[in-house]
Amino acid sequence: MAPEETYLTPQGLRQLQEELDQLRSVRRQEVADRIQEAKEIGGTVDNAEYEEAKNEQSFVEGRIIDLEAMIQSAVIIPDHSKSKGGTKSGVIEIGSIVTVQSAADNKKRKYTIVGTTEAAPAEGRISNESPIGRALLGKKVGQTVEFTVPSGVQRLKVLEVR
Repeated sequence: MAPEETYLTPQGLRQLQEELDQLRSVRRQEVADRIQEAKEIGGTVDNAEYEEAKNEQSFVEGRIIDLEAMIQSAVIIPDHSKSKGGTKSGVIEIGSIVTVQSAADNKKRKYTIVGTTEAAPAEGRISNESPIGRALLGKKVGQTVEFTVPSGVQRLKVLEVR
């Protein structure tokens, strides 16, 4: 089975690489030291310190594997934040910065479409796999999108695409 693509901005890729470097160079050694200290103090049988350190080691190694897979399968999203006008095609894609207006309350909102790894809805970065993200992909200025959320069907009008 082919690895799933991980959509990342250049900044997101740097952050994952920094985390991976930190885990490999610092955290791995810290955990190994904790395991050694716990062994010296009380052996490995019925030693809560040792068990906790081994569990932490499993977590760190699992995170390293996950980060390596995400970095290896990374697809870099173009940075639209510096563009003045719309996208070349005017079509919303991953990386687009989109201004929309809600049909329910006429509020304007700005979203950046990112991959799931970098999604932070409170900061306006929505995943391409979220209901809003999926609905917006492929749309143009002037179009209205509908999507379903737990509270019901919502409608947004696309006002601007960068």
